[in-house]
Amino acid sequence: MVKGKKFRTVKPEIRVIGIDDGFFEPHTRGKCDVVGVVFRGGCWLDGVMRTSIEIDGMDATERIADMIMHSPHFGQLRIIMLDGVTFAGFNIVDTSALFETTKLPVIAITREKPNLGNIRHALENLTFAAERWKMINSEKKIVEVPVSEKKAIFMQVTGLEEEDAKRIVSLTSTRSNIPEALRVAHLIATGLTVPNRN
Repeated sequence: MVKGKKFRTVKPEIRVIGIDDGFFEPHTRGKCDVVGVVFRGGCWLDGVMRTSIEIDGMDATERIADMIMHSPHFGQLRIIMLDGVTFAGFNIVDTSALFETTKLPVIAITREKPNLGNIRHALENLTFAAERWKMINSEKKIVEVPVSEKKAIFMQVTGLEEEDAKRIVSLTSTRSNIPEALRVAHLIATGLTVPNRN
């Protein structure tokens, strides 16, 4: 059981890293870019980093941890934010292992509530299906976070108290319904990997 860290206060300039993947061709072999964006709160962009992972591979957790820990920003980071836990198809980030390796709490955020039944069915077609399902951490609570009267986002939290995670998500979501670090990471990652239409 991963114990949740509790912040005494959440500073407006808390340094977070948002991580998202770029475009990739499904059901192919190869690499996919993953981009990390460092923000102070939801207002100041401090840095950008990049790594690559195997499409439908098993290296996302290791590669992302390595990218973060070898960054010059590592010592100032307080939170890792992920765009879900599946990258480059079904290369799954084990949030518990990522937390244990980096010692940074992890918040995985999605716009839609994950359908765990559909995910488990899809994993049956891949190698290491049982290991991938275990990394999904299906027993971890999916928390609904209202962002307006009609909209909500969903998060799974590792290594952090739920109420602190909600405060951090709210504080850093300054220009949309998701934290700014994730929004910008998505823009950069997709911009770097625009598919060739020729």
